[in-house]
Amino acid sequence: MSIEFLVNCTPQETRVALVEQGVVQELHVERTANRGIVGNIYLGKVVRVLPGMQSAFIDIGLERTAFLHVADIWSERSQSDAARPIERILSEGQSLTVQVLKDPLGSKGARLSTQISIAGRLLVYLPQERHIGISQRIEDQSERDALRDRLTRLVPPEENGGFIVRTMAETASDDELAADIAYLRKLWTEIRSSATGRLPPTLLYEDLDLAQRVLRDLVTDDTTRILIDSRENHQKLGTFAADYSPKVLPLLEHYGGERPIFDLHNVEDEIQRALARRVELKSGGYLIIDQTEAMTTVDVNTGGFVGARNFDDTIFKTNLEAAHTIARQLRLRNLGGIIIIDFIDMENPEHREMVLEEFRKALARDHTKMSVNGFTALGLVEMTRKRTRESLAHLLCEPCPTCEGRGELKTARTMCYEILREILREARQFNAREFRVLASPTVIDLFLDEESQSLAMLSDFIDKKVSLHPESSYTQEQFDIVLL
Repeated sequence: MSIEFLVNCTPQETRVALVEQGVVQELHVERTANRGIVGNIYLGKVVRVLPGMQSAFIDIGLERTAFLHVADIWSERSQSDAARPIERILSEGQSLTVQVLKDPLGSKGARLSTQISIAGRLLVYLPQERHIGISQRIEDQSERDALRDRLTRLVPPEENGGFIVRTMAETASDDELAADIAYLRKLWTEIRSSATGRLPPTLLYEDLDLAQRVLRDLVTDDTTRILIDSRENHQKLGTFAADYSPKVLPLLEHYGGERPIFDLHNVEDEIQRALARRVELKSGGYLIIDQTEAMTTVDVNTGGFVGARNFDDTIFKTNLEAAHTIARQLRLRNLGGIIIIDFIDMENPEHREMVLEEFRKALARDHTKMSVNGFTALGLVEMTRKRTRESLAHLLCEPCPTCEGRGELKTARTMCYEILREILREARQFNAREFRVLASPTVIDLFLDEESQSLAMLSDFIDKKVSLHPESSYTQEQFDIVLL
């Protein structure tokens, strides 16, 4: 599997596209004005403890207070003390070292933990722990045992701190592991020193920027090239790689062509398609993807596909293609949380199992943690995908000011009837000489045509004049009634 990274840098934002076999699979965007804060470590202050929710609000210097649940509070307490309520652990005004688990999303503040973890290229350092863990993606038990033995030899038993071995470490030498251990221990010492004598809220450690995180977290042995369109950032990443990950250094290339790098590789077109609600399938079928605050739903439709010998085969082939496309769209759009997929109903149980198996294989290339359940009694596939940052649509778009994100508008006739009810309501409260309606031209046109009799009947009933005034700047749902 050939993997390339395309890095587009401007002073305002950095965009990274992960391309597998020439097809864009992931898009990462980081803007200078609102960089993500996942992984940042702060010295915070407890603002409020909520015993009923077993949580606390922590001031870490952001616009909104952050959220800390009792389950995310680390301590060396024994198992018998594990159920201690949060009000016995924290108190208002207390200083606390915390790390961000999730960025603020919508109206929710950042999610915090007091269990610190610092990621290196090969290892994750847990300064408060003592054990050595192995990434779940390393499935072979003998390989897991060998990695644990290697790391145990490299970590002196008298030194504090535990480690999680990342998948990157499978092919690493002992020298590379030892260098990562030394780097992470030194970094933690610097973080602790920076907290001395400081008052909350204070930022103690800021995670790497997007381009650096790509080198640390996403580059694998399958990566063939990292193309960067900024000479300055190419040099910066070169310096970072030389100190931090020498193996990556030969992969870095500067792109100096006149045509924008994302245009050259059709990434801009992929971004536009990733923001659309409808996704076309090559077979003629299509997906409808709806993202709501509670969950994301994906509906599979056959569309114009009639290529198979019978209808069951048509459905089966459409669902197989949809399984691969859905897996790609989840990565591309960075959709997280609860996801419900409505494949086209299949009568054949073998077809259902084959589609589910193909879907799981397609999802295996996604490095984000997820779980997939089988078909429910209603024929739906339920899954979850870990959400740590905003989706592509939430990052690049905002709700429509006209429909307020509903995706629909009240009809002109509905607005006419609302206006009639409002005039009647105000006529009972105020003794005005005349009521003037300001509304969109579409609504006014309907009042002058099909609903003219309704307006005349109301005017006669309240015994007041009702005049109409079109406002081209008003949306279809906007109106005002002026009392004269």
